Amino acid sequence: MTHILPRRIVLGLLLAGAVHQAAAFAAAPPVHPSALARKAAQMPGQIQPVAPGTRPAPPLPTLTLTPPITQVYRVEYLSNGFIEAAHAIVTVTPTERGALRPLAAEVVRRVLAARPSLSEVDLSIYDRGSYAGFGGPLPVLTASVPRNRLDDFLAWTAQEQAGSVASYERVWVNPGNLPAYREPDQVLETTPKLQTDKAAPVQQARQNVRDIRRTTAQIVGGLHDGLLYRGRRGGGRIAALTFDDAPHPLFEPLLLDLLRRSGDHATFFVIGRNARAYPYFVRDMAAAGHEVGNHTYHHVRLPPLPLAEASQEMQWDNDVIRELTGKPARYFRPPGGDYTPQTLEAARRLGLTTVFWTDDPGDFANPGDALLEARLKRNLRPGGIVLLHDNAPQMLDVLREFLRVARQERVHLTTVGGLPK
Repeated sequence: MTHILPRRIVLGLLLAGAVHQAAAFAAAPPVHPSALARKAAQMPGQIQPVAPGTRPAPPLPTLTLTPPITQVYRVEYLSNGFIEAAHAIVTVTPTERGALRPLAAEVVRRVLAARPSLSEVDLSIYDRGSYAGFGGPLPVLTASVPRNRLDDFLAWTAQEQAGSVASYERVWVNPGNLPAYREPDQVLETTPKLQTDKAAPVQQARQNVRDIRRTTAQIVGGLHDGLLYRGRRGGGRIAALTFDDAPHPLFEPLLLDLLRRSGDHATFFVIGRNARAYPYFVRDMAAAGHEVGNHTYHHVRLPPLPLAEASQEMQWDNDVIRELTGKPARYFRPPGGDYTPQTLEAARRLGLTTVFWTDDPGDFANPGDALLEARLKRNLRPGGIVLLHDNAPQMLDVLREFLRVARQERVHLTTVGGLPK
């Protein structure tokens, strides 16, 4: 994870003319899908490298259907203090894939009936043989069904063929022609690796200039050389609220509802494969005035990849974002904050500004609600960029209070695009 250096150290580096940071990448052996499934059961959301000090995620409450539906793997639910949402995970065999719509109708209807307080049920139907959790191969069908849209969804499921008279816009059927599944990266968190080449003084001089611009962006704030670490100093009491790894079918409706109630806006750095499988949530973000940013297509650390593959990861995500929102992505956050000069240049060539952060409270490490809340309050500042994850349970626990504190401190939370630059 990228670390912003203390000002006294950064100033010294500026005088020296360059920043030299070391990095070490520890590759882990390939993980079998069954192991991924076990990890997914322990930590909901996108499977990621586990940083030192990470605690197990608290178990989510689950629903039990009586009598059971054999294809239902798990039904989880959560509340944001105002509404409740559930996520039903269903797995099917190849022979059962021919009757997905009736199955989807039964599952959604039964889940809503089992818990009358639910406002919405989100559904993910997977192939049973390849299911490996949220970070594994994509579902074959997904749907988002608010309780007041149940009849519309049931009308769609009653049709035998896609494209029939009844339509429902909050559903996605896997077309089967998407980019090949890439196993989530298993490298440890790292710091950026800046290459130097003593045999190429011209290239090294150019690198020194880029290093100085990067460090200036850290100290002064604002946009420098395609990099944004914080808003420009003196730009008013404005901070950016950002969420990585979006969208997640359980957390997204709850998070968007909280932001709607508070009147705050945020930048969601979406993973392309997640956006593809849950497109209606990305459209919801854009419709609510939030900003949709690029977080690669597969959520992989870019430095170990060949440059062509790293560029392709960004381009694929750009394509999905433009398709779903009608607008090109403007901002990019590399997974883990890991980059090389080459990947930063590739982002610039795609028209992307690379965005880092000033405040990472570590919500994905599950530090506990009290510590997470204290970190968020302590580091809230004008010009700051807050890093949260939309699939972290403890984020949802403390976000409501954090939004209240920001209003109390008269710090306006907005998108990255809304920061003074």
